[in-house]
Amino acid sequence: MEQVLSSGSDVVFLATPHETSHNIVPRLLESGLRVVDLSGAFRLKDTAAYTKWYGFDHTARQALTEAVYGIPELDAPAIASARLVSNPGCYPTSVILALAPLLRAGWVDVSAGVIADSKSGSTGAGRKPSDKLHFPEVNENLRAYGLFHHRHLPEMLQELALSPKDFIFTPHLLPITRGILTTIYLHLSTLRNLQEIENLFHDFYAGSPLVRIYSAGTVPEILGVANTQYADIGFALDETTGRLILVSTIDNLGKGAAGQAVQNMNLMFGFPQETGLL
Repeated sequence: MEQVLSSGSDVVFLATPHETSHNIVPRLLESGLRVVDLSGAFRLKDTAAYTKWYGFDHTARQALTEAVYGIPELDAPAIASARLVSNPGCYPTSVILALAPLLRAGWVDVSAGVIADSKSGSTGAGRKPSDKLHFPEVNENLRAYGLFHHRHLPEMLQELALSPKDFIFTPHLLPITRGILTTIYLHLSTLRNLQEIENLFHDFYAGSPLVRIYSAGTVPEILGVANTQYADIGFALDETTGRLILVSTIDNLGKGAAGQAVQNMNLMFGFPQETGLL
């Protein structure tokens, strides 16, 4: 810690356990450093939620108050001026980027329910050894886990302004190394055509160099984003019923983690978002 404080650095990236980040971020901020934190220690605005979802009591209230949730495409001005950016989780990045344009436009019939089904490569679980991540357990297998209580759920509800009764998120473990594919099912509040949906997404993400919108009726695959910093989004619509399916893909180690952290740092220091990433 002392070496960091005396290093002359302008910014610190933290890829530490949640409670470790919670404990050291206030001191880093007091020293004048800016911080991009990849843990979950400052993602949730409700301090009481940390005991339930992360297993510790949150007492760094001042740091939490000024923390900015860091999805560059959604809150660039706040990120640019922030001292502390909380880097989002990989699953939430894939879900939030896909849903935000529709929810902010008021085009979703939220009362009909929104379902997000996400599948991730094994690196999404980190490096800590686990029986469930051994090769024989993962290979040629597909496993759902964290049903109704995955710790990324509350940040999705928070950032999308959704109620738990209207949103279901289910993560799955794929037998691959990296990449996330999220499929989201929803009903539109008013019947639209496919071109309207495509236009909404293109307009919303105009000027977002790391988000790629697929042509109407086509959907992305994990191979298209693996080892890249992109988020790809596609969709299919039943125009007669207003049922919409969104497919969102990212590399969980790129746009879902380190790549997004660098993107946030670029905004904080006035660099183009894609600097060092493309």
